[in-house]
Amino acid sequence: MSPTTGERFERAVAIMARLRAPGGCPWDREQTFDSIKPYTLEETYEVLEAIDNRDWDELSGELGDLLLQVLFYSEMSKEQGTFTIDEVLEKLSRKLVDRHPHVFGDVQAETASEVVRNWEAIKAEEKKKRLAAGGGKAAQPAEQPESVLGGVSAAMPALLEAHKLSSRAAHVGFDWPNVEGLFDKLREETDELREELKEFPAPGPRPQAHGVAGSGRVQPLEELRERLEEEVGDLFFVLVNIARYLSVDPESALKKTNRKFKRRFQWMEERLRETGRKPERATPDELESLWQRAKELEKSQA
Repeated sequence: MSPTTGERFERAVAIMARLRAPGGCPWDREQTFDSIKPYTLEETYEVLEAIDNRDWDELSGELGDLLLQVLFYSEMSKEQGTFTIDEVLEKLSRKLVDRHPHVFGDVQAETASEVVRNWEAIKAEEKKKRLAAGGGKAAQPAEQPESVLGGVSAAMPALLEAHKLSSRAAHVGFDWPNVEGLFDKLREETDELREELKEFPAPGPRPQAHGVAGSGRVQPLEELRERLEEEVGDLFFVLVNIARYLSVDPESALKKTNRKFKRRFQWMEERLRETGRKPERATPDELESLWQRAKELEKSQA
């Protein structure tokens, strides 16, 4: 008989414990919560890349790597006596049941938006109970009212944080009535940035020169640089809201554009290598021509 899902999971837990035990793997035994964090982030992005590529065989392996992170943290917590993988699973199961009263209880939710509203309300109530019990991520003074934006971690990537903040605000009605309002806002923020650029030292912003980074570039005064940073941030925030309005994940969208740019630029490099040159030896017109060829080639192969 094939092993059950539970047996397979228990085997993975046992292997992790063996790796951390005396006589186990020296590398695994040296790891700490802080040393593993970068791998957790890396594995998460590799999962997303496999999904974007629709590479299901690769995805199963990447999900295993991501699950390894959970097992790693849980084993280290077990060693220090804080919690075990059993508590992780129990809390997960309890949370899934508690947050789906329309499935496991008598609450009605006919649409996905109703489910989201219920979910947010339940999460807010859970947080109140944790704070009242002296727990939670950051216990607040009793007299301070709970914010709709509470619980959105500032540690997550900025695009994701912006998406979550604006989504939370939208759930209580703070949103644009239609997508045209967002495009109006985008034009407004673009105009504000251009207005600030009028104070940029002559001859104005220029591309980075070849050679040493920043060489030949005029730098704005610190006060102006901060204002420009703020205006650029406002532009990003509006774009994230446009993505949210269109049900597009901004992080995934930008990742795909990054990969598209990389793919096309590397095609350009290959064509230049065929003539014994590198990009820095080509003229701007040549680079633009190659770029357009790369775009047309991708379109014809789509």
